Parts: sequence; structure tokens; C-alpha cells
Amino acid sequence: MAVSGTKLIAWMGPAIGPAAFEVGDDVRGAFIAEDSRSGECFMPFRLGVDDGKWSCDLYRLAIDRLQRVGVKRIHGGGFCTFEDSERFYSYRRDGLTGRMASLIWLDHRV
Repeated sequence: MAVSGTKLIAWMGPAIGPAAFEVGDDVRGAFIAEDSRSGECFMPFRLGVDDGKWSCDLYRLAIDRLQRVGVKRIHGGGFCTFEDSERFYSYRRDGLTGRMASLIWLDHRV
């Protein structure tokens, strides 16, 4: 599904960063099965160790998918909820949950 990339703006909020986001072979495999280019968003979690654990770059996955459907104006991202304990909660870091919001704004004048 292609969209008019000139009329859409994507703003990415905080997310866990690739240095802290560990996933297994199953998650990596599911992304690669859908799009082989997704493999570039995964690196071994521990360099030199082949234990089926991967570092996942959620921002890069999102950017790749948005661009694939025609979104050209993509901003934000780059905040790691795991590493930045002053601003964000992280269940993976603290074992406690919190709340965040996602918003979509439709402006019919555009």
C-alpha cells in the first residue's frame, strides 16, 4: 500500500534502543521472512557470541517500513527508554510498568 509521502509526516517517540533491546531468532526470523532487508536491523547481541540473541533497532525497522509505503518525512526517534531513566520508565530495566501514548493527527486541509 503506497501513500502520498508528501502529505504524511511520521514522528517517532521514545522506544527501547538497539543496545538494550534483545530478541531471539524467532523475532528476527519473522521480520526477515516478511522482508529480507530487515536483516540489516539486527546485530548479534553479544559480539562474537552466536547464542541466538539479537540486538534489534526498532527505529530503523520503523523507518524502513515507513519509507517502503511512501512516507518521506520521518522525524524523531533516537531516545532509549531503557538507558534514559530520568525521562522514561522501562519495564525491562525496572520491572515496573508505566504509560505512554501514541497519537495520530489528521488534518483534512492538507
